[in-house]
Amino acid sequence: MESRSGHRSLRSSSQTEDHISALPDDLLLLILARLRCIATAVRTRVLSRRWSGSGGLWTRLHEIVFRDVTFPSLEAALGRVNAPAVSLLEIRVPYVHRPGTKTHVGSLGFNSLLRAAARLAPEEFVFRFPSDLTDRSLVVDLPCFPRTTSIVLVNFFLFLRVPDGVDFPALETLSLSGRVPDLDPLLSCCPRLRALRLRNVIHGGDLRVSSLWLQELFVARLYQRKHRIDIVAPMLKQLSMSFVSSGGSISVLAPMVEKVSWDCRYHDPSIVSIVFGLWRLERVTLQMGERQGHVPTLKICSRTTSRVLGNEEHTFAQEIEKHMIAGFSVLELHLTTNGHAFGALVFHLLKMARICGSIRRLKVILERSTMKEECPFDCFCEPWNWRSQTISLSALEEVEVNGFQGYGQEIDFLKLISQCAPMLKKTTMMLSEETTASNDECAKI
Repeated sequence: MESRSGHRSLRSSSQTEDHISALPDDLLLLILARLRCIATAVRTRVLSRRWSGSGGLWTRLHEIVFRDVTFPSLEAALGRVNAPAVSLLEIRVPYVHRPGTKTHVGSLGFNSLLRAAARLAPEEFVFRFPSDLTDRSLVVDLPCFPRTTSIVLVNFFLFLRVPDGVDFPALETLSLSGRVPDLDPLLSCCPRLRALRLRNVIHGGDLRVSSLWLQELFVARLYQRKHRIDIVAPMLKQLSMSFVSSGGSISVLAPMVEKVSWDCRYHDPSIVSIVFGLWRLERVTLQMGERQGHVPTLKICSRTTSRVLGNEEHTFAQEIEKHMIAGFSVLELHLTTNGHAFGALVFHLLKMARICGSIRRLKVILERSTMKEECPFDCFCEPWNWRSQTISLSALEEVEVNGFQGYGQEIDFLKLISQCAPMLKKTTMMLSEETTASNDECAKI
């Protein structure tokens, strides 16, 4: 009995003893900071009497992260923070996971919460809005963040407004995902902004970025429609653009740019088709300075269709020229022939002044089909006699053709290239899988 009693007494003593409360505050704060979530930190108050109550240790953290706190409780939780200097404030408003249920929050609720966040003056502020909002026509005022150097707004489907008198004197990095407002009023309030990042952009009008000191611009997944892209950034060093276009205008003024990643896709031919005979433009990319040793390259992807789309030669060239926002020395053509000739299209592109005088290397990648590659004499894939062209490719030194089969139009293409390129040093032909060293086409090569 004594042993049993003694055992019960020992267990009772171990349950009441609070070893965690004896640890110094700095160590306890370090443990809480490693949790990376205030809700988790608050739940750990069962481990120590010093972590509970209004003076909980989590309120003194320098990195405040709310991930699983419901919207009505967020502002009250922010009011309890008494850290002398908040380095990070991250708020991720949780989604409502019940089917058929959406988050009901008015603009006053968002404005009040943002003002409470601004009062903490964080160095870095991250706010992830719920994507299941009932009303996406709400107008939200962005308050002043005087000490904040980085602001990230994610899933922002509301209308963002910058009231008069609001500025961001320390802001260096701004990231927006969702509905992008008119950027001119916002950028004018950010005299130290160096990096602007836009992701999954929903923009109802022209996209204008004008900043004297901006050095990095990143735009991913922008749907342009027929609106205008206008970039004026004289100090810009890095430019990355990824967007879907329907033929809108493009203007880029960035004379100091060193790295360019430009990717434009033409996905919906029912809205607009940039065409040349049977050829439809699908994609234009420009890569410059992405990695050491990389040669600036303009890549054009085009494919033929089964019906005549038109002969908008001038429009086809004009559309491609919009994307020549920086110099390049390699022209790479990805052509899906579907059984048609490609010489007329290639020489139509080579006639462009920005191309014929600058390219040192031409690479043509032919994606074949099961159809026979020889076209009828009067096929519309050859709208004019390109074989009689006289073009000065004065800088061209190297030609590579992948998917070569040795048909008549391909041999004519190589002959004309050699005549137009007096500095040509190397020609590489990668045969298609259907071509073997023993057939007649290889003998022609």
